[in-house]
Amino acid sequence: MKIYNVTRYRVPALITSALLIVGFWAYTLVMAGGFNFGIDFQAGITLTVDVPGASDEQALREALKAYDPQVQTVGDAEGRFNIRIADDSTQENFQSTTSLAVSGALQDAFGDAQVVSEEYIGTSFAASLASQTILVTLVALALILLYVWIRFKLNYAVSAIAAVFHDVLFLLGFIGAFQLEFSTATIAAVLTIIGYSLNDTIVIFDRVRENSRIVKDKAFGEVIDLSITQSLSRTLITSITTLLAVLAILVFGSGTIRTFAMSLVVGVIVGTYSSIFVASPILLAWHDRSVKKVQAKVSNGSPAASQEATKARRSTAPEPVRQSAEEIAEATERRAKSRAKKKKKRK
Repeated sequence: MKIYNVTRYRVPALITSALLIVGFWAYTLVMAGGFNFGIDFQAGITLTVDVPGASDEQALREALKAYDPQVQTVGDAEGRFNIRIADDSTQENFQSTTSLAVSGALQDAFGDAQVVSEEYIGTSFAASLASQTILVTLVALALILLYVWIRFKLNYAVSAIAAVFHDVLFLLGFIGAFQLEFSTATIAAVLTIIGYSLNDTIVIFDRVRENSRIVKDKAFGEVIDLSITQSLSRTLITSITTLLAVLAILVFGSGTIRTFAMSLVVGVIVGTYSSIFVASPILLAWHDRSVKKVQAKVSNGSPAASQEATKARRSTAPEPVRQSAEEIAEATERRAKSRAKKKKKRK
């Protein structure tokens, strides 16, 4: 099995990521004037209407295109829709004026239209929704950090969270730079990508942990390269099959669902990239820094540090074994297949 030297490209990869993220965010905040927030994060009016003559949501969007509405079908009721229109603060009595205008436009387009209910959402509610969204995302990241810390070690947890932050910053920067609508669907896409990226990273880290116990004649960087190589086919197959499903939504979908699909496409690609070129290099850098600290303590003559240095040397390049890394990798795969067969027999 050919082992790919992935860690050799860690510095160019990290520099490229940093430049893209800074570029996207700089363009979003300076050139584009901020994110293109959707109705979910703005004040506006929500109308529930009965329009028997409307065939689908797109027909209502065409009839009300002057108001740039967000239209959704309500349950199984035929001809009932929710319409959300943002308040741009340019007209007085926005709620009553907009409600009458929408009712008139629908009657002109479909003949029969009735406003069942209407509700105005103020700026304070929109701001509260935005702050709650940020809080939920941060809580999710904190729980992920705790989980990975318990399952692995702190250095693995920090590396995984750094990769997740990379994915979130890249995705949000992309959305802002291309002025895609930022809505609740965007938040759903971000949380989905957090889980997807973390799953890829955990698969690689699990291999790193297992190989670091088996492979005794390789440095830690080479163990990471071996682990990435072993899990690369699984990572690529998972990403490609996910992209095929999401691309179908992107091509055939419309409205908010299409923006959601676009965010997922970018997120899946970036999540796959970060699990290989961001999380693993950070783990390697943490390991190398820990070894240097221990070596510095040894040079100062600390007995406890001398014991730590011995452990560090064993973890990086201990006494050689007879098997090569390739042979050990093949043996690991055979054991995994054997365990899978035993589980099938038990079932």
